[in-house]
Amino acid sequence: MQAVKRALLGDEAATAVRGTVQVVAGKQGKPQQIADEIRASIVGGELDEGDSLGREPELVERFGVSRPSLREALRLLEADGLITVVRGVHGRVVVHRPDQRMTARMGSLLLRARNVPLADAFAARALLEPLAARSVAARRARRAAVTGLRALIDREDEAIEDPERFAVANAAFHERLVSLGGNQTLAMVNRMLNEIVVRSVTAVSQAGDVVGSLATRRRGLRSQRRLLELLEAGDAAAAEEFWRDHMTVVGRVMLGQTASNVVDLLLHDA
Repeated sequence: MQAVKRALLGDEAATAVRGTVQVVAGKQGKPQQIADEIRASIVGGELDEGDSLGREPELVERFGVSRPSLREALRLLEADGLITVVRGVHGRVVVHRPDQRMTARMGSLLLRARNVPLADAFAARALLEPLAARSVAARRARRAAVTGLRALIDREDEAIEDPERFAVANAAFHERLVSLGGNQTLAMVNRMLNEIVVRSVTAVSQAGDVVGSLATRRRGLRSQRRLLELLEAGDAAAAEEFWRDHMTVVGRVMLGQTASNVVDLLLHDA
């Protein structure tokens, strides 16, 4: 993949990349192959946020393809949110690294295509987070983990009067909890789910309503502090059970005031 980055950044390795494209072009098609090569370099970290791939004439020459083939490849990448094609005299192709919002958006679109109820997102969180709580409680370094989580609770407390700010701070707590569980795949999925939850709160707030009362948010913080007590004590089973009950209740409260499915939620984000 280093050859791909060197080619895209404009050195003599372009010939090697053209060869790679030509070998598999018959199987996948040139546009798809070019898109796959660039996508792999972005996801693999060889191309960074804000990197310029160059201008269209330069890319046509480097990849040894026609202008229509290149444009189709760029269209595929732009649809994935991995690049932006800047038009005009100083036009260029700018790289975007995948991030939490992009992941959430793509995941939400998949849920939308399947007409998935928003309740599924909350149910998934209620499955993931208790397992993470159990894992954190069983860690030897749980006290350091608790210290970090307590700082996030303090941020929530500062934002408690503002539902939207509180939702963002609250999501940070939930994301950190799952991240501390040690499973990166679960952490990524949970970030996507939390993004959906934050959007639901924002959509309701922008419609002039409030998700949960101030008293409800305060009860939530009390539950979080109780969880920290269980984590610090190393009581893995109790932490898991307590957090499962908490997440189930939270889901019921949220679903009483938010869109019924992800389709409705995405309409607020259009």
